[in-house]
Amino acid sequence: MRLEPDTLSEPLIWFEYPIRVQPHHTDYGGVVWHGTYITWMESARVESLIAADTSLNRLVELGYDLPVVALEIRYRQPLRLGMQATVKTRLEPLNGIRLNWLYEIASNDPLPQLYLTAKVTLVTVNTAHRQVVRQMPSEVSEIIHQVVRYFNPKVSRISE
Repeated sequence: MRLEPDTLSEPLIWFEYPIRVQPHHTDYGGVVWHGTYITWMESARVESLIAADTSLNRLVELGYDLPVVALEIRYRQPLRLGMQATVKTRLEPLNGIRLNWLYEIASNDPLPQLYLTAKVTLVTVNTAHRQVVRQMPSEVSEIIHQVVRYFNPKVSRISE
């Protein structure tokens, strides 16, 4: 599955998910524990699917799942207890069977401080056979296309 060539240069929008560092997000020194960032990224991705008027529930009902197959994180600056920030996420243009989600976590300041950048790669799996789906069923393809259109409204179609 890939985007039509004339749509690849279109700018992608970011979904923004606000966070506030609570005591249970931190270690004993008030610094955010590294695994908390992954939880925030997952929450932002799920909320972005809801904003795109779809959800993981529909994929599960159809017998599919989107497991993580790769996770790349660059911790740039630590967040600390009481700080506020925004998790930004977007789906990269499609190319093949991988769904690459990009992330940035930055402060809400006029000159934002970047705390983290990340890329999470998902693939579609048939839950009955636990096998990667190489040819998307039309219902699954439409759900993914709906998400693509959310992040890039000028995309009109995706070719298989």
